[in-house]
Amino acid sequence: MASSLFFFVATLFALASLLSMVAAAPVEAQHLEARSKTYHGQGTWFNVGLGNCGEYNQDSDLIVALDTATYNSGSHCNKHITIVNTSNGKKAKAMVRDSCPSCGTGSIDMSPSLFEHFDSLDTGVISVEWWFD
Repeated sequence: MASSLFFFVATLFALASLLSMVAAAPVEAQHLEARSKTYHGQGTWFNVGLGNCGEYNQDSDLIVALDTATYNSGSHCNKHITIVNTSNGKKAKAMVRDSCPSCGTGSIDMSPSLFEHFDSLDTGVISVEWWFD
């Protein structure tokens, strides 16, 4: 009986030790930071061309322009974001390729093909939430 109890306690101790090592595994801070903020704002569309990131884009590209503060002098150029239309739940991924001086904080301007994934161009403005991938 004592040996069974010892074996049980030793097994629990070993399992607890393994779990504590897994729980303490380091996670890169940049990955946590990138997903820690969800932005909320309006989504609009624009005819694209040469963006502030220095690349030519086409209306068929899945790209966005960020508000000037979030664009942050191009620090997010070519980063991917996930966008959700909050009224219908549709979701898409896009690449940051431009800035939008007329957009409010958290709002984005989308290429026509990206906007059409969420709604008709005639709608013009939708409510969105988005985050960096």
